[in-house]
Amino acid sequence: MSDLSSTPVANRTRISFFGCRNAGKSTLINALTGQSVAIVSDVPGTTTDPVSKTMEILPLGPCLVTDTAGLDDEGELGVQRVKRSLAVLDLTDIAVVVAPCGVPLGPVESSVLARCKALGIVALVVRSKRDLAPEATVGPDELVVSAETGEGVDELRRRLAASVPQEKPGPLVADLVTRGDIVICVCPVDAAAPKGRLILPQQQVVRELLECGCTAAVCQPAEIPGLLTRLGKENVRFVITDSQAFAAVNAAVPKDVPLTSFSIVFARQKGDLRTLCAGAQAIRTLKDGDTVLISEGCTHHRQCGDIGTQKLPAWLLKFTGRKLNFRFSSGGSFPVEESPRPSLVIHCGGCMLTRRAVCARLSHCEAAGIPVVNYGVAIGLMHGIVAHPETCMVER
Repeated sequence: MSDLSSTPVANRTRISFFGCRNAGKSTLINALTGQSVAIVSDVPGTTTDPVSKTMEILPLGPCLVTDTAGLDDEGELGVQRVKRSLAVLDLTDIAVVVAPCGVPLGPVESSVLARCKALGIVALVVRSKRDLAPEATVGPDELVVSAETGEGVDELRRRLAASVPQEKPGPLVADLVTRGDIVICVCPVDAAAPKGRLILPQQQVVRELLECGCTAAVCQPAEIPGLLTRLGKENVRFVITDSQAFAAVNAAVPKDVPLTSFSIVFARQKGDLRTLCAGAQAIRTLKDGDTVLISEGCTHHRQCGDIGTQKLPAWLLKFTGRKLNFRFSSGGSFPVEESPRPSLVIHCGGCMLTRRAVCARLSHCEAAGIPVVNYGVAIGLMHGIVAHPETCMVER
């Protein structure tokens, strides 16, 4: 359970570096972190894909630092690299735009800054001192850094720390309980469960309940009746379950005991539960030949019984009675606008993504006119359990 003491990626400040090939992004990252995080070479295009590293950088605190490929890359493969690099903006809290000294910002850097402004992302411009000519001047808000000598690195850390977004994520369950409440947390241990630990959503909910002075009674679905008898159902504030066990848990929990899922409370914290509840209705109108994109924010190893690639498609086919096509994505990939165009997007709870990243994905779906729902809300609907966006509980 050592993972309980570490900072989840979704709770780290995400700092991403952008610029042209050989602008000095990788060298600057290594100087900032004090480690050899990124490969450095004089050969243009050394960094070909976004590379991320979790760090603890004082005075910033826990961070995720990402190096990206040069945005002036060329050729068919270069276009794909640029596309992947720009996609990192959806996951970014602070963008560092690296450019050489002595020349005005070019169209590449200006384009990134314009996109940052449109997305509400803090952007810092850093000039590499290795290219500084005696007559060169820099903008009033730009910072000159020499990665080789370390000059300006401490100031960069200070500016980054001062730029950390102050918005804090909302609660998962803290506003649903009072001190002394008992909450039953149903955490199935099946073939798809990780060995030796709870999954991150379960860990975070249990931790928040403990911080609220509540009792978290953790069990598997088969243990619910006995646990309710021992505790007394009138003493249980609510039951929260892994979404894939909704059917069994719904049958075991009396109707007068409130019920929700880990995925539903994460949907409220990370995105917009009302939008996801509305999107769930699109499941009822799917037609033969429609494509459903099932997307996850993490890149865990898929096992037998995987919820995203096996259980969800099976439930959808059974519930709709339609012949559907499925596409799958994970990690930083979110191909909502690629062909074949999906008629529905089903997204995970987003425990490994920041609220900014989840909201960006919801915005992409909205702009494309594609309904979106998350795992918990979708699974509940297919089992006759409808999530209520105001109470965060389900109607049964």
